[in-house]
Amino acid sequence: MRVIGIEGTAWCASAAVYETEDPSVRTDDETVTIESEAYAPESGGIHPREAAEHMREAVPEVVGRALDHADGPIDAVAFSRGPGLGPCLRIVGTAARALAQRLDVPLVGVNHMVAHLEIGRHRSGFEEPVCLNASGANAHVLAYHNGRYRVLGETMDTGVGNALDKFTRHVGWSHPGGPKVEEHAKDGEYVDLPYVVKGMDFSFSGIMSAAKQAYDAGTPVEDVCFALQENVFAMLTEVAERALALTDRDELVLGGGVGQNARLREMLREMCEARGADFYAPEPRFLRDNAGMIAVLGAKMYDAGDTLAIEESAVDSNYRPDEVAVTWREETNSLARSEVEAGATIRGAEAAVSIGPERVTKRRVPKEYRHPDLDERLRRDRTVLEARLTSEARRYGVPTPVVFDVDVRERTLELQHVGDADLRDDLTESRVRDVARHLATIHEEGFVHGDPTTRNVRVGPDRTFLIDFGLGYYTDDAEDYAMDLHILTQSLRGTAADPDLLLAAMEAEYREHGDPAVLDQLREIEGRGRYQ
Repeated sequence: MRVIGIEGTAWCASAAVYETEDPSVRTDDETVTIESEAYAPESGGIHPREAAEHMREAVPEVVGRALDHADGPIDAVAFSRGPGLGPCLRIVGTAARALAQRLDVPLVGVNHMVAHLEIGRHRSGFEEPVCLNASGANAHVLAYHNGRYRVLGETMDTGVGNALDKFTRHVGWSHPGGPKVEEHAKDGEYVDLPYVVKGMDFSFSGIMSAAKQAYDAGTPVEDVCFALQENVFAMLTEVAERALALTDRDELVLGGGVGQNARLREMLREMCEARGADFYAPEPRFLRDNAGMIAVLGAKMYDAGDTLAIEESAVDSNYRPDEVAVTWREETNSLARSEVEAGATIRGAEAAVSIGPERVTKRRVPKEYRHPDLDERLRRDRTVLEARLTSEARRYGVPTPVVFDVDVRERTLELQHVGDADLRDDLTESRVRDVARHLATIHEEGFVHGDPTTRNVRVGPDRTFLIDFGLGYYTDDAEDYAMDLHILTQSLRGTAADPDLLLAAMEAEYREHGDPAVLDQLREIEGRGRYQ
């Protein structure tokens, strides 16, 4: 099989030819030849009009060079259908349609972000990895479940690469900013900057504003760059670990251009080693925007019969990875389940948890991937908040574990052992209603859970318990309450076989017991471009 891929979502015009006997597995005989021409703005960030002009000139050139490498006829043309800059995508789509018609071969429309994931899965040989995509315009964590790649967590505002670019433009450096931050960070020292993780979502706007202010106040740029890397990449690594814990996976792949950063790869590797998980980062040519990943996934889709008619091949600048029907995989449900016996010690996303028949001891272990100053602050603050908010929720009538003891110095809690299973292992409509009612109660009292996933709810014969309030905080902002519901929504979509009925039950219960304005805010969050 021989497939040509064409990529041009933003700044890089690229074409590649993928040749293989069997696209379903990686073999020693396969080849991927990539030809690329990058757009480099003279100043500032990417200008859509200039990027489109670059695509118009460069795409025919890279396609021609790629075809020169083809050792035989082309079987299909694959192209990046989205997400990306609309003007660039339209040029690539037009080129792909014209080439497919000229060669009289099928056309395949590839989701750019799923291609980042699939190239890592393909080249690693992993079966069921979680994928962290860290690219210019995007940042999210994905895992396969029931025929689609589910978004378990993502940025609440801007992509990680774009966030770094905003700081470097403020400093006066040219695009791309990520490599310049990495270089200057080598001579820096740690300074405090915001760290925002909400469940498995994260935000970069606050840290970028603080970084600009620190630079303007005279903090050496090397120190700001160092702290940016330590905080931003620790946030990504923490969320990746939460996704591994939620899904019981032991494989992680990295995708996206920011994945070329050595510090990010180091953090992810250290986290995976501590968990006993396998980690894979593709070689740099497959991390940055490239047509090689488009051609490889295009071949898998073509082999599965997943092609497009010309009249149905419109591009989509907001094409989300969880909209893609995964036709090239046979699994229907890949979420693992594990039984935990009394006396066992399990490693969660944050802590080592020793399970006794009546009590649970939870110790927030040091995270070697995080800077020591950041790690100490997070473990201390989260231990204190978990103890305080667990007890406070219980005082307001929400079933939670009794807190028997708190050792802040050792970052350890001793808690009542509650429930028989995690909610994700025994999902029912009535229990999801319980969770919605419990969240409405604590929101009414002025605080959030912060991480209400299906692993942070324990269920028994007649009670549903909220546990793990470590990411909770006090607030009177409807946006924060809505984020609690959004996190629960993402978790249900990522773990339930049929989430729609459960989500309807969640909203109905919250509307009855909570503030309907919070649900209006949830709709506003879901309507933002980042979540559409």
